[in-house]
Amino acid sequence: MIWITGASGSIGAALAEAYAGVGVHLVLQGRDEARLSDLMDRCKARGAEVSLWLVDLCDLVAMRRWLAEADTPDLLIANAGRNTHVGPNGEPEPWSKVEALLDVNLRAVMALVHGVLPGMRKRGSGQIALVSSLAGYFGLPMTPAYSASKAAVKAYGEALRGWLAPEGVRVSVIMPGYVASPMCHAMPGPKPFLWPPERAAQVILRGLARNRARIVFPRLLAWGCWWLAVLPPALSCRILRWLDYRA
Repeated sequence: MIWITGASGSIGAALAEAYAGVGVHLVLQGRDEARLSDLMDRCKARGAEVSLWLVDLCDLVAMRRWLAEADTPDLLIANAGRNTHVGPNGEPEPWSKVEALLDVNLRAVMALVHGVLPGMRKRGSGQIALVSSLAGYFGLPMTPAYSASKAAVKAYGEALRGWLAPEGVRVSVIMPGYVASPMCHAMPGPKPFLWPPERAAQVILRGLARNRARIVFPRLLAWGCWWLAVLPPALSCRILRWLDYRA
């Protein structure tokens, strides 16, 4: 059984279709029932069994109630995410949007992990994939809350991997660059090396099959973001301004 949150989004839908096949049971979470239903039909056409989980991940009470009754998956892909950004004249991110972002990008991720861990640990097997971002290496000036949430997911996933590996539970952190989606296109700033979601899904599948600790792409952009974290912060900020990543 494979759970995918944010399945009504671009990467989530591409992952669902990539995994769909005979003998596969997909549990797809999202809020857009029409898009999920269309995705369910496409996955069923490939032979998969599909269940829909229509819940807003900001509703942590409802999510935890569902988790308490659900069967433990073989693979959890915590993919759902939100973004917000500073205004065109430097206005701060709206606090209501920051709270919703943290609920989905971080609190829901941790709640999902807490929900599946007892079953995975008891069984002695399972896989957890947490979708972070290359922005988790060094925060982008236009998206401070998003960058902070993805840095937290990265650190959380890395800590989980070290803790759970001896128990047979595999954990990977996925760190994409720019992948075509409405959320991506709504972000300000340049978007180098923009990938289609289908390409991203194939790289994620291969990385998870090989139990990679980090699944990062595109490689050149990932290399540059890694250097931003290594260089002195003043120099990294200067580079970002030069590349037109500014509030």
